[in-house]
Amino acid sequence: MPNLGPMEILLIVFVILLLFGAAKLPDLARSVGRSARIFKSEVKEMQNDEAQANQQQNQAPAQPRELTSGNTGTSAAQSAAEQSFWDRPENQRNNPAN
Repeated sequence: MPNLGPMEILLIVFVILLLFGAAKLPDLARSVGRSARIFKSEVKEMQNDEAQANQQQNQAPAQPRELTSGNTGTSAAQSAAEQSFWDRPENQRNNPAN
């Protein structure tokens, strides 16, 4: 694989500037950062789900819970886990941290 020297890197940057324009580059970088943050949170959520599944398999079998509409025994941790991905503060479009 050929090595990239300073001239090749400058040529690539120049082509990117021509294609996207200087005004679009901050938006492009922001979108890439937001996508990376979403991907990271999804991977973390999958790992947590996997850990929970392994933990449940290792526990002694408990009595099955009844799934009734009158079940009001949900905890704050359960409601946070059930919170929609797009409702989380880090995934909001107008989040100042973005």
